[in-house]
Amino acid sequence: MRIVVLAGGIGGSRFLLGVRAVAGGSAEPVTAIINTADDVTLHGLRICPDLDSVMYTLGAGIDPERGWGRAKETWTVRDELAAYGAEPTWFGLGDRDIATHLIRTRMLNAGYPLSAVTDALAERWRPGVRVLPMTDDRVETHVVVADDDNGTNRRAMHFQEWWIRHRAELPAEKFVPTGAEDAAPAPGVVEAIASADLVLIAPSNPVVSIGTILSVGGIRTALAQTSAPVVGISPIIGGAAVRGMAERCLPVVGAEVSAAGVARLYGARRGGGLLDGWLVDETDAGASAEGIEVRAVPLWMHDVDATAAMVRAAIKLAQEVRGA
Repeated sequence: MRIVVLAGGIGGSRFLLGVRAVAGGSAEPVTAIINTADDVTLHGLRICPDLDSVMYTLGAGIDPERGWGRAKETWTVRDELAAYGAEPTWFGLGDRDIATHLIRTRMLNAGYPLSAVTDALAERWRPGVRVLPMTDDRVETHVVVADDDNGTNRRAMHFQEWWIRHRAELPAEKFVPTGAEDAAPAPGVVEAIASADLVLIAPSNPVVSIGTILSVGGIRTALAQTSAPVVGISPIIGGAAVRGMAERCLPVVGAEVSAAGVARLYGARRGGGLLDGWLVDETDAGASAEGIEVRAVPLWMHDVDATAAMVRAAIKLAQEVRGA
């Protein structure tokens, strides 16, 4: 079975562990299309947080406690930069992690596209799935916030500054995937969706992870045209985000912070949206969305076995949708 997963960040990385476990005996590869709108350049280095989280998680190099960055990390370079007063101080790069950014930046500066760079980095980590950036073009999410107490002045900042420095506490007025309107899907993205037997939307942030993937021209159209069922997994359980701060993002785009609210945000494929099926947690068993088949199963990703059970439930739902 050829499975395509749209994913971003820590939740998407952990979900991919379950997909890989279920598809481990398959001759067909799993393709992960990863959000790159969180990417940022700091201290002259190009940093791709979601791509790195996927590589490190699937390559057994992730810090299991933080859920991001390298295991057994040290912070000598960060501390030295701080001693020099080098900004930004709110984004720390670990010593091991810097090696990845150095290689990526050198290759990008030499003219290699991000997809080729990602392939080269994956040679070390052997993630067991095909990892594709959503685009080779530069797309960065900017957040528009009020710049004064009266809300009359506004300014835009990079998503990472809003997310990490301000902990998403500055009220956001809108998210802008800068560059998306001119970006093209990375090589292999559209082809993978077109030839898939199943498309899964991981329980990643629906606005700034999945939403930015969909903002790249051609990806949403490819999803609408694929013959494969599209099944999503709710990132909201019991009215709260499983991880991250999706509850700060969803109201900005007019979506309810609930499993049903995210399903309605994505929309039913038969009505021009994305989803054929939607998995919610048992806590949200009453959730529904017009035109979408909803099933309630345990969605807490406690370990790989629990996550694999979610993936099997998604496959079963896809089969039911296809047979309907």
